[in-house]
Amino acid sequence: MRSGTLEEALRLLARLLDAQGKLNLRRSVRRCHLRERQKGGFAVGPTRRGKRTKIVALAAGNSLPLAVSVQSASPAECQLVEEVLAGSFLDELPARMIGDKAYDSDRLDLRHKKEYGIEMMAPNRRNGGKTQDRRKLRRYKKSWKVERLFAWMHSFRRLVTRWEFHIENFLGFVQLACIHMLLRRL
Repeated sequence: MRSGTLEEALRLLARLLDAQGKLNLRRSVRRCHLRERQKGGFAVGPTRRGKRTKIVALAAGNSLPLAVSVQSASPAECQLVEEVLAGSFLDELPARMIGDKAYDSDRLDLRHKKEYGIEMMAPNRRNGGKTQDRRKLRRYKKSWKVERLFAWMHSFRRLVTRWEFHIENFLGFVQLACIHMLLRRL
C-alpha cells in the first residue's frame, strides 16, 4: 500500500469524526452524491416497467433450450425470431414452432415457411382473422413447457437482473445457463 493512500484515508476519517471522536454520519451522507443512475448499455429498451432486456428462447418438447438470444425489450417479439434462429445450438432447425398470440402474423408465417421451412403455429388475436387451422393449435396446450424453461433460467440469479453493461457478457451468462441445463438433463 502506498503511504499517500494511507494518509488520504486518515485525513478523510479525521474529517468524519466530530469533537468527541464519534463518527458523524450526517456529515458523510451529506457530502455524498446520492442519485439513481439510468440503465445503460446496448439492447436496453424502454418498457412499461422501466428499461429492460428480453431473453428470447426456443425450447424443445422437454423444455430444454434449442436456441437463445438476448435483445432489447422495446421491439415486438415477432420481429426477433430471426435472431433466435441464428443463435440455434443445433445444425438443423425444427419443423414446427409454436408461439403465443404475439407471433400471430401472416407475413411471419409465410416468411418462415419459405426461408426456413418452419411451420409457425400461433393462436389468432382477438381482432385478427381466422387463418389458423384449429387442429394444429392442439399443440399450443403444451406451451407451458416454454414457461418452464424460463422458470429454470430464473433459478440462476445472474439472469434475473441484468447487471452487465455489455450485451455480449449477458448473452454469455444466458448461454452458460443453457449449457448447464442441457448437461444436467443428459
